[in-house]
Amino acid sequence: MSQSAVHFATARRIHISLAVSNVDRSTEFYRSLFEAEPTKSRPGYARFEVAEPPLNLSIIESSEAKGPADPTSHFGIQVKSTDTVGDMRRRLETAGWVTRIEDSVNCCHAVQDKVWIVDPDGCRWEVFVVLDDTPTGKADPDNECCPATHSDVCCTVGSEPCCSEKA
Repeated sequence: MSQSAVHFATARRIHISLAVSNVDRSTEFYRSLFEAEPTKSRPGYARFEVAEPPLNLSIIESSEAKGPADPTSHFGIQVKSTDTVGDMRRRLETAGWVTRIEDSVNCCHAVQDKVWIVDPDGCRWEVFVVLDDTPTGKADPDNECCPATHSDVCCTVGSEPCCSEKA
């Protein structure tokens, strides 16, 4: 069993990834909203890890950001171990849902194990553990599943995309 490289107080926390038109402007907004500095900031990317409420918010600059019509890249549940990712996958599959597994994927400037699922309305969810936070690591576009930053790369769950299909 591999443990998370990122530490947080709860057993799980919600992850939301938003596609934004200007990451600097959005960073200022979320600094004010959460009264916190980003825990990671790269060109075109910022992450806020908030203790209360327990939240991991990524903002990813994208020319395809849709604003209030649809700012969502994807949703997620961050967990603390690969065993929990596997348990969630088995539970979802037992319930009849189709999943997609990604092991040691370089996503959002971190190495992660994850399972993807699409809800009945097409919302993409991931359950993931961060294995290496790669603070200076470079994302690998051939193994990347952050849809707002790599529009030409998309994984699928069954026949449904787990990342935004880009025109």
